[in-house]
Amino acid sequence: MQCLLVLLAIITFSECTVKVPLIKGKTLRSLLKERGLLEDFLKKHEYSPSSKYRRLDKYAKVADEPMTNYLDAEYYGKIHIGTPPQEFTVVFDTGSSNLWVPSVYCQSDACELHHRFNPSKSSTFRSTEESLSIEYGTGSMEGFLGYDTVTVSDIVDSDQVFGLSTDEPGYFFAYAEFDGILGLGYPSISSDDATPVFDNMMSKHLVAQDLFSVYLSNNKEDSVLILGAIDSSYYTGSLHWVPVTEEGYWQFTVDRITVDDKVVACHDTCQVILDTGTSLLVGPSQDIDNIETAIGANGDVSPPDYISCKKLSSMPTVVIHINGREFPLPPSAYTLEEDGQCSSGFESDGSDELWILGDVFIRQYYSVFDRANNRVGLATAV
Repeated sequence: MQCLLVLLAIITFSECTVKVPLIKGKTLRSLLKERGLLEDFLKKHEYSPSSKYRRLDKYAKVADEPMTNYLDAEYYGKIHIGTPPQEFTVVFDTGSSNLWVPSVYCQSDACELHHRFNPSKSSTFRSTEESLSIEYGTGSMEGFLGYDTVTVSDIVDSDQVFGLSTDEPGYFFAYAEFDGILGLGYPSISSDDATPVFDNMMSKHLVAQDLFSVYLSNNKEDSVLILGAIDSSYYTGSLHWVPVTEEGYWQFTVDRITVDDKVVACHDTCQVILDTGTSLLVGPSQDIDNIETAIGANGDVSPPDYISCKKLSSMPTVVIHINGREFPLPPSAYTLEEDGQCSSGFESDGSDELWILGDVFIRQYYSVFDRANNRVGLATAV
């Protein structure tokens, strides 16, 4: 058994406790390295060389950004753009990578009903000739790119590229509670190669660690996006780390999905994305049908995805198996209730492509999005 030896102190490491004299001229890192203990120490405290932890960087911060829960369907928070700052509400969306807000050049109903950015009122705005077009699962936008200072909580991200919408067709964004979207995915899925906000923060050393974490509450308030840190007060037990399989969305492998110990979906593994911008848990038609049959979500209520609220106490738990650990979703998690009517939190996307673990899942599991190590951390939310 090796024990950590460092300075004049009582130190506990692994299962050893030792008291040692001061060794002048030796740093903790050099002492650990000499004794072959540096790697274990870094792993134990999650200070791996690749984590890019910048404790001593005077600009690096940990920032808590409160989010509002709108009917368990949308989670949004405030940001500011420009000098002086203009305020907007945005969805912090791990399923996309662009930042955009409505502009004064947009006359769509969606823009008229929301805050619009006015470049002429910002002394730091810089325009470009580049156009921007984004299609979402629901809704779309067209506009152009510009640069300005973007502030999230107390992190000031200067010269950040963002989209200014000139057209938001349809009704989805018109009725949305938020103004725009701030994408937190990888750069590879960013439209027009626009650098995502969090990438800019990382490159400028504005965050203490190159990761962020999300806690979604059932309450209207209480939800939070934490930039640069993990807050253990939002979860119980330990974080379960899952490697990202493709650096675009926050994508990883699910082993299987079971109900009463029977595999009902994702029989031979499947690829999923962890998406704060999607309300439900979305999957291929046949698999979703299998799940809803297993939980009794079809047959006696119309429309088919509605459930009798009286049945919830007798409905089974759906278990998602991820990287060797079980992540159960009880009926209270996978059903939504509004005006005394209950509905399934599962939805078919009509394809056989990626599953989406949306807010139905994230409300149950505090989620860490670790860019330094390309992994996702999951733990039971409090």
